[in-house]
Amino acid sequence: MQNKKTLIVIGGGAAGFFCAVNAARMNSDLKVIIIEKTGKILSKIKVSGGGRCNVTHACFEIDGMARKYPRGENFVKKTFHQFFTKDTVEWFEERGVRLKTEADRRMFPISNSSQTIIDCLINEANKYRVEILRNVQVERIEKLNKDWRLHTTNGQHLTANYVCVASGGYPKTSMFDWLKNLGHTIEEPVPSLFTFNLPSNSITKLMGVSVADAQVKIAGTKLVERAPLLITHWGLSGPCVLRLSAWGARELKEKNYEFSILINWIPAENETSLRERYQELRIETGSQKIINKNSFGLPQRLWEYLIYQSGITENMRWADLPAKEQKKLIGNLIAYECLVKGKTTFKEEFVTAGGIKLSEIDFNTMQSKIVPNIFFAGEIMDVDGITGGFNFQHAWTSGFIAAKAISKITSG
Repeated sequence: MQNKKTLIVIGGGAAGFFCAVNAARMNSDLKVIIIEKTGKILSKIKVSGGGRCNVTHACFEIDGMARKYPRGENFVKKTFHQFFTKDTVEWFEERGVRLKTEADRRMFPISNSSQTIIDCLINEANKYRVEILRNVQVERIEKLNKDWRLHTTNGQHLTANYVCVASGGYPKTSMFDWLKNLGHTIEEPVPSLFTFNLPSNSITKLMGVSVADAQVKIAGTKLVERAPLLITHWGLSGPCVLRLSAWGARELKEKNYEFSILINWIPAENETSLRERYQELRIETGSQKIINKNSFGLPQRLWEYLIYQSGITENMRWADLPAKEQKKLIGNLIAYECLVKGKTTFKEEFVTAGGIKLSEIDFNTMQSKIVPNIFFAGEIMDVDGITGGFNFQHAWTSGFIAAKAISKITSG
């Protein structure tokens, strides 16, 4: 009997597991080993979506989905033809894990627990005898005739016919050196999906207040996003800010994370429409105190804060609103200015922009164009999406394509 070929998958996250279990399932003559540098596997799945795991996004049109990737749009537009959102839904449902779609199109397991996804992947690994080695970190890969030898930090030497690198993103370029040594080019890694710090800004006293529909623009740039916004004890978070940080990852790094933002708390309104609304309020509710009459659907704490910031006193009535204070209130409602100074990692969703240059990867197979029998999956590539399940979809897609390509080579 011919010796089994060996695939080593570097990284025990979503992309690595998906590559490993599918390769083992598609080709029983393949010995598959996952090596994970930490003691934990699937840790990002565990915390994603507040512990519920945002598996994918309910977008079933490739071009529309691809537009959610600040880096890698054209790449995923091609890869999604092989394994897309509907395939992800079917893959998990075939294994007893049904997904549900929420109002914002994010998809979660109906159990509302990320452990359901973790258990599914571990069951698949056990079913197809995928070996999992923890606390094993690769520091160098070298060619050994037609095969690969992996040198680890604890002195181990592992041999494989095929290697899939699914080790996630790295915060520093130097951490990619073991891949640069193979001849690959690295796009500089920068943080993406982070929150904005507003040190010394009194608005942080409103921590916990959220606005379902707000618009944030980064002054002096074309960066603008409209989505739910959350005030935290350190600054601003929520989908609006996280998406802005993704689209502006490189630009904001160049600014050293110091910039001004303009917040429109009621993006359905503009200065002209607000003036008209104020006139109506003067006529209809002139005797009422401004602080008590929140006609814009804003959280009351935020409304009171903006009132005080506009120099309006607690007892002032709509009929008595002076032109100066009215103008200031309009400005605070549609263009409230904040100075951002620094960022905070949003641990649940944090990803790195940058990684292996996409022109060096064959999108049909995920195989390196530089060296044969090295494959890539997930965040190690220069692909990243906004928050909402897009990064997991890239993980499933790239892991599946790599598995399919490797299983075909080994059976050929």
